[in-house]
Amino acid sequence: MKQEHYDPWADETLLSDVIDKFASQQSVWSRIHSRANFAFKRMLWRLVVGSTHFFKTVLDVVAAFTGILLLSPIFLLTWIMIRIEDPGPAIFIQQRVGRYGKTFPMYKFRSMVMNADALKDELLQQNESSAGVIFKMKNDPRITRVGAFIRKYSIDELPQLFNVLFGHMSLVGPRPPVPREVSEYSMSDRRRLDVKPGITCLWQIGGRSDIDFAGQVRLDVQYIKEQSFWKDIVILFKTIPAVLLGKGAY
Repeated sequence: MKQEHYDPWADETLLSDVIDKFASQQSVWSRIHSRANFAFKRMLWRLVVGSTHFFKTVLDVVAAFTGILLLSPIFLLTWIMIRIEDPGPAIFIQQRVGRYGKTFPMYKFRSMVMNADALKDELLQQNESSAGVIFKMKNDPRITRVGAFIRKYSIDELPQLFNVLFGHMSLVGPRPPVPREVSEYSMSDRRRLDVKPGITCLWQIGGRSDIDFAGQVRLDVQYIKEQSFWKDIVILFKTIPAVLLGKGAY
C-alpha cells in the first residue's frame, strides 16, 4: 500500500539529461550558466518548500497543544457522556492511511455502538455514497444519541489533536481514509496521499458529507497544488463557522 515519493529536483541524472538535451548546442559558458541556473532554482524551490513545511509544523504543534489545554473540559464532559449512554471505551482507535500510504492509529471519540464495525458489513448495501468508495448513511443506526451530537459539531474529531502532536496528522490536509477505501482508489485518487492528512480540509468547510467522493478528491488535489501557510490559516478560520452550523455532518 505504501507508495514511493519521487522528487525530480533530487534526480541528478534527470537534470543532467535535461541540460544536455536543451543546451547541447550552447557554448561551454552557456552550459555552465544553465547548470548554475538549474542549481539556483532547485535551491530556491527547496527553500520555499522547506520553510512552508517548517511554519506548518510549528502551527500544528502550537495550535494542537493549546487546543488540548483549552478544550480539556469538553474532552472530559464528552468522555463522561459517552460512557453513560453506552458503556465501553470512549476513545475509538482506527487504522487510517496517511502520507505515502503509511498507516497510523487515528483517535476519535466513539460515536457509535461497540460492535459498529461488525454491523457495517450488514449495512454496506445501504451505502448512500454514489461513488461506492466511502460509506455514508444519513440515518446510520449504529450512531448513538451522544454520537449524533458530537458528530454534528465535530467534537468526535478533537482527539485527533493528539495525532497532530504525534506527527501523524496536520491541522489542515485531506481527511485520512481507511485501508478498505484506499484499496478501491484509482491511481488518480491516490494523489490525496501525497501530503500529511489533516483534521480539516477544503471539503470540510464547503459541505462535508454533502460533497460526493469525486468532489472530495478534486478539492483535496486543489489543496495539495495550492497549499501554503496562509491558506492553512484561512481554512482553519473558515472551519469554525462550518463546525458551528453543522451543515453536511452525518
